[in-house]
Amino acid sequence: MIGDFWRRLPRDARDTLFQLGVIAWTILPHLGHLQIWCGVMATVILLWRARLAATSAPLPPRWNVALVLALAMGLTLWSERTLLGREAGVTLLVVLMALKTLELRARRDALVVFFLGFFLVLTNFLYSQTLLVALSMLISVWGLLTALVLAHMPVGRPPLARAGALAARAALLGLPLMVLLFALFPRIAPLWGVPQDASGRTGLSGSLTLGGVASIANDDSVALRVRFLGRVPDPEQMYFRGPVLGHFDGREWTRGVSGFAPSQRLRSDVQVFGAPVEYEITLEPSRLALLPLLEMTPDRADAAPEIEGYQASLRNDAQWQLDRPASERLRTHVKAWTSYRHGPRNDQLALRDLVELPPGFNPRSLQWALSLRNRPENLQAEPRRLADLLLAHVRAQDYSYTLEPGSYGRNAIDEFWFDRRLGFCEHFAAAFVVMMRAMDVPARIVTGYQGSDPVPVDGYYVVRQSHAHAWAEYWQPGQGWLRADPTAAVAPERVRISRNLQPASGFVANALSSVNPQFALQMRQTWEAMNNRWNQWVLNYARGDQVALLKKLGFESPDWTDLSYVLIGLLCSGSLAAAAWALWDRHRQDPWQRLQRRVATALQTLGVTVAAHDPPRTRADRVRQCLGARGGDLAARLDALDRARYARGSGRLPLRRWWRDFARAAAAAAAH
Repeated sequence: MIGDFWRRLPRDARDTLFQLGVIAWTILPHLGHLQIWCGVMATVILLWRARLAATSAPLPPRWNVALVLALAMGLTLWSERTLLGREAGVTLLVVLMALKTLELRARRDALVVFFLGFFLVLTNFLYSQTLLVALSMLISVWGLLTALVLAHMPVGRPPLARAGALAARAALLGLPLMVLLFALFPRIAPLWGVPQDASGRTGLSGSLTLGGVASIANDDSVALRVRFLGRVPDPEQMYFRGPVLGHFDGREWTRGVSGFAPSQRLRSDVQVFGAPVEYEITLEPSRLALLPLLEMTPDRADAAPEIEGYQASLRNDAQWQLDRPASERLRTHVKAWTSYRHGPRNDQLALRDLVELPPGFNPRSLQWALSLRNRPENLQAEPRRLADLLLAHVRAQDYSYTLEPGSYGRNAIDEFWFDRRLGFCEHFAAAFVVMMRAMDVPARIVTGYQGSDPVPVDGYYVVRQSHAHAWAEYWQPGQGWLRADPTAAVAPERVRISRNLQPASGFVANALSSVNPQFALQMRQTWEAMNNRWNQWVLNYARGDQVALLKKLGFESPDWTDLSYVLIGLLCSGSLAAAAWALWDRHRQDPWQRLQRRVATALQTLGVTVAAHDPPRTRADRVRQCLGARGGDLAARLDALDRARYARGSGRLPLRRWWRDFARAAAAAAAH
């Protein structure tokens, strides 16, 4: 039924509906981040225009369009507080795109819609540059090119498939130029990259409240990817260091500000031993200005991260800091040592910052820790001995590791340690730090990621948001900061083999897993491998990759001027080749016009005079008048050509085969 309706439509209506569908497809990805009124307005306008096209109704007066435009500008100013900027600009562009479809009165109006559509395609990449968005916009570009071809088609009713094939062929012809510009056009940071809005992303934060890491663990999206260039560390060695939290107000852990002078504050003092782990890390956009690098990545020339357009520095707490939030995908090559020491070796006054506890919170925990410390065998015990006692207590008692421990009250540590004994990693780490501080041992919480997916995808180990983790550090005289992970005491599989607690899956994921779990896993790994290649080969293609390409071409010390010379040389060579091809191919014309000229020449030899503009039906009549019965076959073939060209619902006639049959019929007529 739909096919019959489509075939009954006039060509103008059919082309307009196709164009409206392409515009709707291009606008669709924007609906998630635009104001609701903008999506509703664009949908109503497009449906209105589709109804006008399907019923062949006249377009509305221009003053109606002007009123809607004024309303859209007022709503944009009200919702965005400005008519400038990304959000306001994209909002107005979507509305203008939809409104312009109500003014399709001439070809120039159609051209404006086409080029607005191409610009709208680009704006989608202001919000996301994922492979899925790229494939969606590729369909949009093909649709817009197809609509552009339909607008320039000559006489007749060309089928949509034919126009689409021509558009695809034209795009493929431009593909080499696109690849050339992508590979060699100089990247000028930071103008080249398109920043991504990470404000709505989940992930690590600069503070911690009980339950915060558990909420991140429900997110299975990719946080970072790691490709090891040699030895792969064991899962229990994969600690990716994030924010270090040393200040506790009773409810929230934050980095805090030391009360000591800058010269008296703690230093990282990293010392590494043994062979390093060399790796390449690709970090997804984050809302924090940090690099969660593998512990321990020191600040030395052969190991420190170098990221074009960013400055990275090692903080006093051994966490790598960026000069601004990582709002785009970052990639760097670094080295880490799994055997290390960091922090002061001797007691310092600044360590007192990491012993403080807020008064009036968790009295039972403080009393329990003091009683443990005051046992005769523990009075002179080192911090390592006290830490082992706490971990042994966790192993001996009936503590449960869970993603859903429920909410805790004001004295959360008391409630967790003595009553409910249900918690995620941050509950265990926070309780450990509070107990150590109550025993006058400097301690702090470290957040980050621990472990990765067990099987690498396309050579990269995937670290997800669900690998978010919290552990503890305490200070040991003579050695500095030592890591303690209480989670490993109650759930050793979490650390040793990176087995995360899995949140409840959705309906589709459950259905796929119940039918074939291996197939569902394979699908996810295949898609993530494709995404990773897109990220590494396309989105992360930067100036360094261009320099490496020029070195392969023979340049010793290439820079952006060499890139420009190579690009200009290739473009000039391509232009000369295209001009030579056009000169050689100048004799080629429209196949229909060429066939018409050949038919006229063949008829002229038979004494039948026809004009260049005569259609096949007129020429058939002239053949019957001049040749009579012996021209019957020629006239019938000309009538068939006329029907194939102009009649509704006629199939496509192969012109080469038709010409061979016509030439044989002309030779037979000449022989009589």
